Amino acid sequence: MSQIPEILKTLKKELKAQGLTYSQVAASLALSENSIKRLFSDEHCSLQRLEQICELAGTDMIDLIKKTETDRQRVELLSVEQEREIANDVKLLLVATCVLNRWTFEEIIDNYQIADHECIQLLVRLDQLDLIELLPLNRFKVIVANNFRWRSNGPIQKLFQNKVQPDFFNSAFTEPGAKLLFQSGMLSRGSNAAIMKKMEKLVSEFSDLHEEDTPLALEERFGTSIVLAVRAWEFGLFQSLRRKKKRNTF
Repeated sequence: MSQIPEILKTLKKELKAQGLTYSQVAASLALSENSIKRLFSDEHCSLQRLEQICELAGTDMIDLIKKTETDRQRVELLSVEQEREIANDVKLLLVATCVLNRWTFEEIIDNYQIADHECIQLLVRLDQLDLIELLPLNRFKVIVANNFRWRSNGPIQKLFQNKVQPDFFNSAFTEPGAKLLFQSGMLSRGSNAAIMKKMEKLVSEFSDLHEEDTPLALEERFGTSIVLAVRAWEFGLFQSLRRKKKRNTF
């Protein structure tokens, strides 16, 4: 498996730490801003170009690879028991969502009915779950891996399916910032796999944008969710009318 995507994600974090934008990187390398964006999104970068960007970020290839390896060792998945603990406590789930969205302690207690001491207790539990590292003065650092995710069919996903999903789809998706697309067709197994790969890439880009927007003030960021799904499926009423011998198994 190629390590380039992980290395480029680490490099983006290093650029952000230096306060460098794509536009500034492009100007330094005499390239267009779109070229730099494509370099990171398409995940194709020559060794020479990688070294040039490392120099701008104040690092080198060896340190970049070491930092990438350190991040890889961080938590990517919680255990089922850990997820269940979060799913069974609505305030713990709320604070977990906030910290993963890079809220501060002050922003959490200012926006939700959670007392200071209660929020601290919840943060301690998240520290024990290895989601964050609790620091002095009620500060904390998110320490999960870049590709952290909730378990497939785990307690958090089941909570989403049973309670959050109906609320999410209870919309005409016509309000600002909303869009619902539905497309149906006949795909081969190969085309189905290609669509899934594009879905994974889009979710990765969503995560990258989330990271890029972290320095913005809370008033400039909005809770945003994206749901992507694909399956070999036929509407139940249609399927009930099929002759058994005519059913096609994926």
